[in-house]
Amino acid sequence: MLLSLVVPVYREEKNVPEFLRRVRPILGAITEDYELIFALDPSPDRTEEVILAARAEDPRVKLLRFSRRFGQPMATLAGLQYSAGEAVVVMDVDLQDPPELLGEMVAKWREGFDVVLPQRRQRTGEPWVKRLVAATGYKVINKIADVRIPPNTGDFRLISRRVATEVTRLKETHGFLRGMVAVVGFRQALIPFDRPARFAGETNYNRFLGSMRIGFNGIFCFSAYALSLSTWLGFLVSAGAFLLMGIYLLYKLMGWPIAWGNPTLVILISFLGGIQLISVGILGEYIGRIYEEVRARPKFIVERAEGFRE
Repeated sequence: MLLSLVVPVYREEKNVPEFLRRVRPILGAITEDYELIFALDPSPDRTEEVILAARAEDPRVKLLRFSRRFGQPMATLAGLQYSAGEAVVVMDVDLQDPPELLGEMVAKWREGFDVVLPQRRQRTGEPWVKRLVAATGYKVINKIADVRIPPNTGDFRLISRRVATEVTRLKETHGFLRGMVAVVGFRQALIPFDRPARFAGETNYNRFLGSMRIGFNGIFCFSAYALSLSTWLGFLVSAGAFLLMGIYLLYKLMGWPIAWGNPTLVILISFLGGIQLISVGILGEYIGRIYEEVRARPKFIVERAEGFRE
């Protein structure tokens, strides 16, 4: 098997037929030795029936159906684990990841690159809030994280078999593919492209909260910087308290009237309370992720696997 495509899907019955119409000729021009793995979270629409109909026509179309909704990151990891190709491409079914880039990505892999990353120049159809969160998130993550993630890259990528194997060996439960591939390393190549708008339907996750969740995984799962930041905030607040105490003492010794009263106390108490809650929140983010790792629950449970050997 030369090439595997891993496509996480949920409520995508309108996009699957167009995706197949566009991607099949491109894959056929690259190689006839490929598999197309749809990793399906159980959907209330006809997504599963559409995929199975396509599989009836072409056995290279395969289906992983999970026992419940595990989310796109876990669906992607499942697809990587079940894939058999020498190279594996992860892409979305909504055609915002253009299939026309596949030929160039495979060419880069054949040149010796283990990771090929399409890098967005434009993000058509995305609201300015999501673009702002994404731009800020990449800058923050690359400033403080232990690994570097190229900006304006998503899960759309080609990875070699050895990278896919190493990624599936990682024990982390967050499923932040961009960070996991960066941890594994190996040679990387970038391909700039303009990201088109979604072909049909609406995205199946909250744009703002979804982007924030991904950003938090990048910050808290790949860096301990936030813990250091809360420590330094504690020192800074303590220094401010000592400075304020010195000013009060000076006023008292000099016999000057102290005009500060209730508003000052309210502001100081609110500020200190805010710093404490931020620090507790940072600890909670790390403890929550430690809890997820220690439980060691399965990342996904496959209910039905069509087209795979036992």
